[in-house]
Amino acid sequence: MRAIVLRGPGRISLEDVPDPKPGPGEALIEVRRAGICGTDLQLARGYMSFTGIPGHEFVGTVREVSSRADRLLAGTRVAGEINLGCEECALCAEGMSRHCRRRRVLGLLSKDGAMAERVTLPVRNLHVVPDTVTDTQAVFIEPAAAALEILDQIPVGRGSRVLVLGDGRLGLLAAQALADRAREVTVEGRHEAKLSLARTLGLATILSGAARGTDVDPYDIVVEATGSAGGLDTALERVRPRGTVVMKTTCEGSTPFAAWRAVVDEVTLVGSRCGRFQPAIQALRDGRIKVDGLVTAELPLEQGVEGFRLAAERGTLKVILHAGD
Repeated sequence: MRAIVLRGPGRISLEDVPDPKPGPGEALIEVRRAGICGTDLQLARGYMSFTGIPGHEFVGTVREVSSRADRLLAGTRVAGEINLGCEECALCAEGMSRHCRRRRVLGLLSKDGAMAERVTLPVRNLHVVPDTVTDTQAVFIEPAAAALEILDQIPVGRGSRVLVLGDGRLGLLAAQALADRAREVTVEGRHEAKLSLARTLGLATILSGAARGTDVDPYDIVVEATGSAGGLDTALERVRPRGTVVMKTTCEGSTPFAAWRAVVDEVTLVGSRCGRFQPAIQALRDGRIKVDGLVTAELPLEQGVEGFRLAAERGTLKVILHAGD
């Protein structure tokens, strides 16, 4: 089969690779669409020293299952949770396979991903995609779940003032997720076109670098989704004393920041990663999270290398690869 393969920092290619074979309890999935996200771009720069097939945002059709008990899944469209826990440790028993010390992670850690014609995943990781959710929308189930995870982690009251730092894919998803709960959600970013899109979604915006009055109130909650190592420092500048900073950015290398701000202002720092798929599917189906305007380009899998270049360009939102229909 054809696949996009990372062989090391900056080494991206389209290759013919062996077809994956589903193991016990797994399904073989024919990939329909796969998204290129910020984490994929970090992998291409050397993050996690990953080599192999990237891609963890996808929708596909189940073509084969290894168990007769799962045969009803055959032919259905699915999205897949990305963490493959050992299913034996205490964390997995508590439903926290995303933190299993022996986990594999689709397209990220010891598991080839979905930027390919076919991929395998355990049946327990799969979620059927409703007919009312398009393939393009379904690519956003995983990042929408990550955005909604914030609401599972911290209290967001009706009176909360929230700032989302970063006007990229995840920032705009997080802002929509929080707007359903908070009194006020503002997106701060560096791209006027993206901020214009945020305004069409009913969100307030701030252009980074614009003059800020000294009387601007700090925010109760700041979500750091800039994708840059300097974003955490900015978040600590914007949050109120005893406020909360939610950290979404993952970068290659270390992330220096002024820890004294968190100490002196008694700020709560919350790491935030994956989320639950069913609330994300529901939010996409109901239109509470809108994604159609977040797609910059859809390209065939054969143009995946160019897709990575495009995704890394300033101003690009989501690039989606078509592996099949």
